[in-house]
Amino acid sequence: MELNELRDNAGAHYRKKRLGRGIGSGKGKTSGKGVKGQKAREGVSLNGFEGGQLPIYRRLPKRGFKNIFRKVYAPINLGTIEKAVADGKLAADGTVTEATLRQAGLIGSGKVHGVRLLATGELTRAMTIEVSGASAAAVAAVEKLGGSVRTTVARATPEA
Repeated sequence: MELNELRDNAGAHYRKKRLGRGIGSGKGKTSGKGVKGQKAREGVSLNGFEGGQLPIYRRLPKRGFKNIFRKVYAPINLGTIEKAVADGKLAADGTVTEATLRQAGLIGSGKVHGVRLLATGELTRAMTIEVSGASAAAVAAVEKLGGSVRTTVARATPEA
C-alpha cells in the first residue's frame, strides 16, 4: 500500500452541508437561520439567555466560598515511603525531604505548597523525615521506630 492509496473508512467523513447555494438546495437564501434578527447574524452566541425569563444562574442561590489563597498539600503515606525505599527510589539512611520525594516521583508535577505525611501503611526502619506537615499518628509511628519527623510549617494550636 502506498500513501496515495490511503482512504478513510466508508462513512467516516461526513460531507459538510453547503449553505446559501440557491432555493432548490433546501438551505438557500437565509441558510436555515430564518429571517433577520440577532441570531441570524454571524458570531452571536447568547449563552444563558432564556427568552427574557430570569436565567437559571440568577434564579438559583449562591452557596459556599472558594478561597483563592488556599494552600494545597500533597499527601504521602508511610507505606508509600517504605515501598520507595524497597524499590531503591529513596535512600534508607539519609533524610527524606520534599525534594527527594519529588525526585523519586512520589509527588506529582502539579502546583503543591508542600507535603503532608500520613500514617497509612507500615514503616520498618528508623528514618528522618522533613515535610511541611504530619499527622499525629504518622509522627508517633516514625518515632516508635527511633526516627524523627520535622515539620517546616508551624501549625496554630488552640489556646487552652
